[in-house]
Amino acid sequence: MRWEFGRRSRNVEDRRGGGGAAVPVVGGGIGLVIMAVIVTLLGGDPSILLDQVAPQDQYSRPGQVSQVQAEDEMSQFVSVVLADTEDTWSSIFQQAGERYVEPKLVLFSGSVQSACGAAGASTGPFYCPRDQKVYIDLSFYEQMKYELNAPGDFAQAYVIAHEIGHHVQNLLGISDQVQSLQQRASKSQANQLSVRLELQADCFAGIWGNDAQRSRQVLEQGDIEEALNAASAIGDDRLQSQSRGYAVPESFTHGSSAQRVRWFKKGFQTGDLNQCNTFETDSL
Repeated sequence: MRWEFGRRSRNVEDRRGGGGAAVPVVGGGIGLVIMAVIVTLLGGDPSILLDQVAPQDQYSRPGQVSQVQAEDEMSQFVSVVLADTEDTWSSIFQQAGERYVEPKLVLFSGSVQSACGAAGASTGPFYCPRDQKVYIDLSFYEQMKYELNAPGDFAQAYVIAHEIGHHVQNLLGISDQVQSLQQRASKSQANQLSVRLELQADCFAGIWGNDAQRSRQVLEQGDIEEALNAASAIGDDRLQSQSRGYAVPESFTHGSSAQRVRWFKKGFQTGDLNQCNTFETDSL
């Protein structure tokens, strides 16, 4: 992905270095649903990775890049991707006669406090609609590479674009509608609504990819495959099979690998917001 010369966003809030042990997620609404689901999906303990970064590892050894340098480069990457999503969605909203409200992206390490409650690194990236902020601990990208086998910069960009997709849903009022429906639904019905919400966010991520390539030519060979691999890696069926040996479709909250790939591709291929209505189709 050609990102090095891209514009940096002014909406990155760096809270790293605060320390503190991971704390349980509390709160409510869609933010809580997303955070709780991601905790379940990721599996494993990211503190294993974090504990490996001993104090002496903060300095470069011959032929190696220090942890500090690596994270600084990654924070720059995140800032560029966020700026690119700002350009995409500002243009789309403007064409519809609306104004896009840019979200903040919070970098944290270990634990963080959001308007949706407290979260630890094991939560993974999440969006909180109450403060309109995306939260990410950069150690998650190590998990993607080594635990989920989903490496690559465009795969990492897809993660951010997916969370920004939730912000777009919040601005359009979709998140509130889904939350209202979930409160009156059975558990299985609520899960199905969550799946549709997540797949739409995947489709919105695809729309960003379409616009980023068409307007700014950011993609390199293999980038789309990286994003599709990441979407597949976090499908409910794949994650459940890895963790328990079998999948329970009734418990899906994010969609299967095939569904996640399908909706990202649909957004990327069409670039059309109207093609991402996952709530009005019988075929996910």
